[in-house]
Amino acid sequence: MAELNLRRVRLNRRLRAATREYRVHTDQLIQPVFAVDGIDQRQTIAGLDDVYRDTPDSLLAQIEADLATGIDKFLLFGVPRDKHPTEFEHTFASDRIAAIKDRFGADLWLAVDVCLCSYTTHGHCGVLNKAGDYVVNDATVVALAAAAAQYADAGADCVAPSDMMDGRVGAIRAALDARGHDRVTIMSYAAKFHSNFYGPFREAANSTPTADNSLRDRSTYQLDPARPNDALQSAARDDSEGADILMVKPGLPYLDVLADLSATIPKPWAVYQTSGEQAAIDVLAKHDLIRRDAAQAETWTAFVRAGAQMIISYAARRAHAILKD
Repeated sequence: MAELNLRRVRLNRRLRAATREYRVHTDQLIQPVFAVDGIDQRQTIAGLDDVYRDTPDSLLAQIEADLATGIDKFLLFGVPRDKHPTEFEHTFASDRIAAIKDRFGADLWLAVDVCLCSYTTHGHCGVLNKAGDYVVNDATVVALAAAAAQYADAGADCVAPSDMMDGRVGAIRAALDARGHDRVTIMSYAAKFHSNFYGPFREAANSTPTADNSLRDRSTYQLDPARPNDALQSAARDDSEGADILMVKPGLPYLDVLADLSATIPKPWAVYQTSGEQAAIDVLAKHDLIRRDAAQAETWTAFVRAGAQMIISYAARRAHAILKD
């Protein structure tokens, strides 16, 4: 019997390309964008390359540039100027949705994040009780469903609840259907973990929890990293309540969870490569400690290998350069 030789098919780069079992395509990538109320020029975000807090005008210009490079799926985060403990106002985000769809129409697919962390005075993802030590689930779900319906009214193709409240997918589906939006999809952050990899995002979205209440972090509603069974139960519930796409967030630290869930629940799976994960690549590259684009492609390949069909990535707009080889 001939000695096993696995290296022969690795010797030629064209053969390596031809024999790959997993491939990443620009069609799989979703670019997050931030529209910020009250700023007069776009702002950079610490740690992230080519990602901005945009004005209404610069947002449209950026999306037009992204479309020219082949990126046609976006996840919008609206960042309001005014914050409230309850009775949230979503006009700024809705106006951005309408402007994007009026300008680009069916040339893009627009998902909109549904959460309250950028809207609340305390930075948490929902309505707090009077003691400030608990996010009230049902009141929060009502507010989330109202926001999702308003975004759908404005023209969103998809709403993406990221709050991790119990029962919010079912409430959002009911609110959408009641307003005639039965074709609007729900992409649920089904398995969103209490992670240390969200830092740059919280600066971009102005959503860091404040220190003026006893609930200092989001550990009481986001998933515990050491309880993957919660991810299974959460994803199964969101599936049963009508979610069309399920998501795991963060990405790299939870590849095992993504692989298990995508093999168990036969729905389209998305993964969110968080701002902290992205900053790790971008900052290392600035110090010449990593090849930025090669590392980016490697992480995207890992997500596809673990079962993701869709990848939310801050580097999506660089995909034409990253994936060219």
